[in-house]
Amino acid sequence: MGQSIQTKISNKINMDFHILISDLTNPTLLFFVLGIIATIVKSDLEIPASSSKFIALYLLFSIGFKGGQELAHSGFTSEIVNSLIFGMALASLIPVYTFFILKRKLSISDAGAVAAAYGSVSAVTFVAAASFLEAEKITFGGHMVAVMALMESPAIIVGVILMMKFDKERTSEVSLKSVIHHSFTNGSVLMILGSLVIGLIADTKQAEGIKPFTTDIFKGFLAIFLLEMGMVTAKRFSTFKKYGWFVSLFAIIIPVINGCLVAFVSQYVTHEVGNRFIFAILAASASYIAVPAAMRLAAPKADPGLYIPMALGVTFPFNITIGMPLYFTIISF
Repeated sequence: MGQSIQTKISNKINMDFHILISDLTNPTLLFFVLGIIATIVKSDLEIPASSSKFIALYLLFSIGFKGGQELAHSGFTSEIVNSLIFGMALASLIPVYTFFILKRKLSISDAGAVAAAYGSVSAVTFVAAASFLEAEKITFGGHMVAVMALMESPAIIVGVILMMKFDKERTSEVSLKSVIHHSFTNGSVLMILGSLVIGLIADTKQAEGIKPFTTDIFKGFLAIFLLEMGMVTAKRFSTFKKYGWFVSLFAIIIPVINGCLVAFVSQYVTHEVGNRFIFAILAASASYIAVPAAMRLAAPKADPGLYIPMALGVTFPFNITIGMPLYFTIISF
């Protein structure tokens, strides 16, 4: 009996090690590392800004459209409704507890912006997670794309409310209505929500015509995009060293706590391994696209040189290298 348990544990450890090695040798991740190396060695390698923006929009369009198609096939169930509610609850709760941790060391504006970033989600991390699941031959529900899209805005709104309540030095009031409008009409949010709706209502046979564009070339575009993300990460990472060890530890420890807790708790929302994994990675991720755009309007005093490098320079690479195998292991147990 004891030997059987030891064998199972040994097999489990070997499988987890295989997952880690597989993730670390994923071509898309290796291109991310190449981008970091290119910046460190001061290479003139560069992705044109217009091309980078197009690729980002393509990735959002692709995952949104495919999610809509999957959602159309599965229909609306109680699990889907519960998943949507659970996702928005996470996006609303995470900024609250992180804000009170952050305001002990940071200004109210900076604490609110960072809390909003960590309550919101990273679409690129979601794409990397989908690629991870595909490599493991595990599927996830199309409704998880909707969950991701709906998790962007609540965190921004909660972050702004907290700043309005605690910042006594605010010289100008920003209308909460304008912040809500901006958070939903932000380009990345609008693209993925719009693509989701189009995929949901589109004729299945007609949608087959663009399948080569939405599926076959997806990983190639993702690799190029992560190459550029690697270069941006390396450039941004050095800009927030002045904030010291606190923000660096926060950018690793908080995602681990969020990801591990949600990996466990999500079993009460869904039993699908793929869906639980997506929930975990969304809870662990941090926004560096939608939140910075909203904070320009809502918190002009907040330092983008703090919350963008934290999300992109620390949390993002941590999640795609160590975080994903860790959350997957918890869910597997």
